[in-house]
Amino acid sequence: MTSNRFLAFLAGLLLLLATAHATPVDVGYRSPPDAIVELVDMAPPIEAFPAPGGDYLAMLSRPPLPLLVELAAPEARLAGLRFNPDNLAPSQPRYFSGIELIRVNGDELNVSGLPEPLRMLDLAWSPNGEHLAWLQLENDAVVLWRLDMDLASGQARAKRWGDRPVHAAWGRFGQGDMAWLPDSSAVIHRSVPAGRGEAPLRDLMPRGPVVTETRGRAAPTRTFQDLLSDSHDERLFEHHFQTEIVRVDLSGHTRVLEGPGVFTSFSPSPDGQYLLLTRLVRPWSYAVPVFRFGHEITVIGADGSEVFRLTRNPLADGLPIAFDAVIDGPRSAAWRADVDATLIWVEAADGGDPATEADVRDRLLQLAAPFDTAAQPLLESPFRIVWTLAGDGDTALVWQRWWDSRVERVSRLAPDHADFTPEIIWERNWEDRYGDPGVPMTRRDERGQTVLALDNGAVLLSGQGGSPEGDRPFVDRRDLASGETERLWRSASPHFERSLALLDIESRRILTQRESQHEPPDYFIRDLAAGDVRRLTHTEHPLPALREIQRELITFDRDDGVTLSATLLLPAGYDAERDGPLPTVIWAYPREFLSADAAGQLADSPYRFNRLSYWNAEFLVTRGFAVLNNVTMPVIGGDGLEPNDRFVEEITLNAEAAIAAGTERGVTDPERVAVGGHSYGAFMTASLLAHTDLFRTGIARSGAYNRSLTPFGFQREQRTLWDDTDLYVRVSPFFHAHRISAPVLIIHGAEDNNSGTFPMQSERLYQAIRGLGGTARLVMLPLESHGYRARESVLHMLYETINWLEEHLGPETSSEKIPWPPT
Repeated sequence: MTSNRFLAFLAGLLLLLATAHATPVDVGYRSPPDAIVELVDMAPPIEAFPAPGGDYLAMLSRPPLPLLVELAAPEARLAGLRFNPDNLAPSQPRYFSGIELIRVNGDELNVSGLPEPLRMLDLAWSPNGEHLAWLQLENDAVVLWRLDMDLASGQARAKRWGDRPVHAAWGRFGQGDMAWLPDSSAVIHRSVPAGRGEAPLRDLMPRGPVVTETRGRAAPTRTFQDLLSDSHDERLFEHHFQTEIVRVDLSGHTRVLEGPGVFTSFSPSPDGQYLLLTRLVRPWSYAVPVFRFGHEITVIGADGSEVFRLTRNPLADGLPIAFDAVIDGPRSAAWRADVDATLIWVEAADGGDPATEADVRDRLLQLAAPFDTAAQPLLESPFRIVWTLAGDGDTALVWQRWWDSRVERVSRLAPDHADFTPEIIWERNWEDRYGDPGVPMTRRDERGQTVLALDNGAVLLSGQGGSPEGDRPFVDRRDLASGETERLWRSASPHFERSLALLDIESRRILTQRESQHEPPDYFIRDLAAGDVRRLTHTEHPLPALREIQRELITFDRDDGVTLSATLLLPAGYDAERDGPLPTVIWAYPREFLSADAAGQLADSPYRFNRLSYWNAEFLVTRGFAVLNNVTMPVIGGDGLEPNDRFVEEITLNAEAAIAAGTERGVTDPERVAVGGHSYGAFMTASLLAHTDLFRTGIARSGAYNRSLTPFGFQREQRTLWDDTDLYVRVSPFFHAHRISAPVLIIHGAEDNNSGTFPMQSERLYQAIRGLGGTARLVMLPLESHGYRARESVLHMLYETINWLEEHLGPETSSEKIPWPPT
């Protein structure tokens, strides 16, 4: 399509939309059948948090879904952040509501003094394991609490700690809200400055126009939301995010170490003598979110005085949109965990632009206290350095990656030996799950630092264990000098078991979580040296009736030979020969690959617990549908093509193969198949409805359908709208809405802040289908963002989905023949 044709088409469509007026109806919140409500109300699985030394664990529980009233709490939106201005916590926070302490021998500690209700935002064990600190969420503040362990008496007593509220509004953008000192004597956290005052009010009269200007400097940005928009937003941002860094000792005495300032991160050195700080600096931007703001990285001493300034990086509002683009300055600054006070950081050698030809892309450097000499180079890499893990002065591992080639390299350094030549431990295509060697296991040293666990010159690797028979997690011992690998343990049928943490390197004790199709996840201690295993928890099946649901991990091939997989779920008591084929729901999420071999690798286990999810399509099996869930939906590039060059063709091949697989098994009626997905899966759904006649109907949740609204790239696409206009039009279902003849249910969170999936995307697609005479239903969920949180919202989503599918897949749905729950 030429540029003129594109503009003419767009203008015509906009004119058409201008004449199409939706008639929204407030239907109130509805609920699905009780059996599905029970799925929603099941408590989430318990989470384990081992104490240093591995002798006991905190077992943490989360509440079921929050009620809508919690989502209706006050919310401010500034610089890409959403937070509650009343208590300075993240908006819609997730928290723990229950805690138990158990020894690895199975004995429980008696916990007393907990606040009611318990709402734990963040937790941290003291390095000596005698205290557990947490941030307690209250309506008007976040406050510091701790548990004091008395192992001799088997008691743990909770107490409120300190007199300053904690600033926890950064959420995922902040790098930790509190940190213990290495001697376990105190914690450090951000706090609201004393005497902060009230938030500034917006002037009744504007102070003047808001003016932005560009003069020849390319500054592409992806689509971000909740940005600063004027000087009042700037004042609000400074009011809410100006903090002090404070130290609270075990007696509760609080001392200010630094501030006020807009601090995004703070980290005590392993010896506790220094504090590494990242502080945002003006100018604030109206074009990019807070993680692109200018910042300075400094080190202060125990007395609060600045002893070293690493960098002052400017506002990064002009980064290239390529995935390997980084700032041109020191980044990823951290303490080397195995020594007292040595900084490590990364600097780009190519200006941060992956389009620049360069043999060296990144450099890794270190500098030891007192920071008065030149930095020591440790590694020069042709890729981006993404992670460094030190074990001791002779061994540190550095991960490097490059997006365009999907290459991952891991190098070994000897950071205390300047004459050591870095060694490549492995270099591989990170798309290859079957060849993934795993991730080195770590341990916490006596100062609470996470260091590489070393076993006489070897590391222990914990991996997912992708294989043609499904995921089989493992633990290997790899000798770093010879490269020889010894398998210490591998998950075996009929269980899916994975390693969670190394508890003791000497005895090779690990914490694992094990489950099977009919056994919910439980925790175990495995002694890899002795071969023993001991069960820690005994979780009852939350809904025994689910045992009757039939679940199978299946594989099948596309017409071009690429192997796909899916989880096939069939109703309890269903027999294909007796009952015949069923209406079927296919649920998927596309993923890009450069290699057909990697795209065809199995990415699940047949031994997962059959806990029906209400978030994807699994719950629909209780209504008599066959479900093909998590259908692999590869979009394959290579041979000079980017994956999206064949997006429509690729997802069509996948969909045809999935329908054929169900039909050949006799469980799918090919005339009654629905397709659905969330986010990029919704984009896929609308595309399949626009370009094929494979489906009777579709479910599209929180998607983006008009790629001209995300002109500087989307998902894993690095080309812009102006680089390839035809591509953006070709893959946008919005521009092909006249071809969508199958009915489509469109659901979206009314407050979606995910990059690119503006609520307007669903509204405009609905208006286009309506204006063109198609069949669609648009459901906008109040107060919800990209993932729906409130119980009322989720139940209504399920209600709408069930009603839509039972209407449009025909009246013969087998829910009438196969009752639920089974008797």
